[in-house]
Amino acid sequence: MTAISSLSSIDLARDASGRLVFTDAGGQVHAGVVPVRAFPIAAPDEGVSLVNTEGHEVAWIDQLQAVPDAARTLLQEELALRDFVPEVTRLKSVSSFGTPSVWTVETDRGETSFILRGEEDIRRLGRVGLLIAGSQGVQYSVRDMTALDRASRRLLERFL
Repeated sequence: MTAISSLSSIDLARDASGRLVFTDAGGQVHAGVVPVRAFPIAAPDEGVSLVNTEGHEVAWIDQLQAVPDAARTLLQEELALRDFVPEVTRLKSVSSFGTPSVWTVETDRGETSFILRGEEDIRRLGRVGLLIAGSQGVQYSVRDMTALDRASRRLLERFL
């Protein structure tokens, strides 16, 4: 495995089919690698693993910022496809204060609705962050509850 912490160059490219190809320091080519964040919510730019098609780690990146711009752009594109976590910016309505309930929210990716099956589907992340699991498997984040408008905080407090 190659540890990439402050290399000035990383040999990462896309092949003709759009898959990432990583060439390690020994010259071995790993086609179809997938970047995986170790801590996607708490530290999204720290600890990224490149995993081959067999699920084995072939490289470890301590800090995304240490990777050259071209390779970092490729990694961020792949990570964006893999880590779909819309950020809730406003709670518009909740169908009931019991569960299951339908939540209509505004996110950084537009308005959506999801079903909250139970209060246990809301997890605290630190003192002010939340991760809310919708019934269809999509995770929604609230980075800072205190930054939400008053009406949104009131709705949310009923479930915490």
